[in-house]
Amino acid sequence: TSVEARAKRRIAALEEELHTMQQEKGKKKRKTTYYFAQGRAIRRMSVLYTSVEDLIAENDRRCEQGFDDGSVERTTTEQDRLQRGYISLAQALPWLHLKLGRVDIDDCEDMLKKLKRGADAARGDDTSTLKGLVATWVNQDFRPTLLVRSDEKQLRGFAHDVCGKLLCPAEWDWSNDRVKAGIRNRTSDYIVSENSWPLFVYKDYSFNANDLERGLFKSKILVQAFKAIFTSPSSAREADGDGDGADILENNRRARRAINPVKVKTCVRFALSNISSWRTVNGDFDYESFWNNIVDFFEDVPGPVAQRRVDGLLEWWTRKVFGKNHREDLTPEVVSKMSVTTLAEQRKALED
Repeated sequence: TSVEARAKRRIAALEEELHTMQQEKGKKKRKTTYYFAQGRAIRRMSVLYTSVEDLIAENDRRCEQGFDDGSVERTTTEQDRLQRGYISLAQALPWLHLKLGRVDIDDCEDMLKKLKRGADAARGDDTSTLKGLVATWVNQDFRPTLLVRSDEKQLRGFAHDVCGKLLCPAEWDWSNDRVKAGIRNRTSDYIVSENSWPLFVYKDYSFNANDLERGLFKSKILVQAFKAIFTSPSSAREADGDGDGADILENNRRARRAINPVKVKTCVRFALSNISSWRTVNGDFDYESFWNNIVDFFEDVPGPVAQRRVDGLLEWWTRKVFGKNHREDLTPEVVSKMSVTTLAEQRKALED
């Protein structure tokens, strides 16, 4: 074999190897992009703080101990939260549960790392979006003497009169100078923690001490924030009325997974505060515990009466965000009298 022929074969082999490497690189890039995009749903629809690894570990623990068949196990509150988080994760990413049983440990770790990157990126995008929008909403609705600037946070929080009012624990009166001074000076009599519902979560930003659940999680700023994150920033301008009913059937199915606006409440609290970077604890306020308090309100109900109120609240959110329609009233009898059906019958009659 001549030197020239051997060289040609070698070049052909190298070209084939290069082509294979390029295909593998493209496949890996597509997989990375897919996992990154899928991961964006995790912080929005499942868990805001807990790692995916912890959710999987709790589900594996229950399966390994034989409690996946409906039998009763004595569990802790934290374990129940983790399991509910895993169920929510499996609903948001339906492919994940089967995928976890098919990949080896290295591929699994790589997949979870990419999902986490997507999840954290989405959280960063959402907090950045709300930073500017919350400032706009506060300025429009309250018209404060000192406007909230959209490009900075140092003058937000309790240093700003309106932001302070919205962040103030609902059981205290922000208009009372003693309360205001106590909170700003962080005295022991006025500790702002996750153990109080802030005023911004209440409808019309008003609080009934005799009925703490009245108006809870029905504030305008929460609806605006939810729409800004889950539909579009422009849709947040229409927060007073019901939604327009577009794609209501599909949206209602999505609402069952996403309408529980837990993440939104936590992000709005962050946007109103004066902290500049995402963190778990700010002073005496623990954001992760605040998140758990909200999740528990919706998912750890004391009985059927409370569950009916929660269901009613979720229906309110579905209607508020997506609107309502009457398609269930379009029975075959009603449809038979409408023009499309009538025209079809007339055209058929002309053929007879």
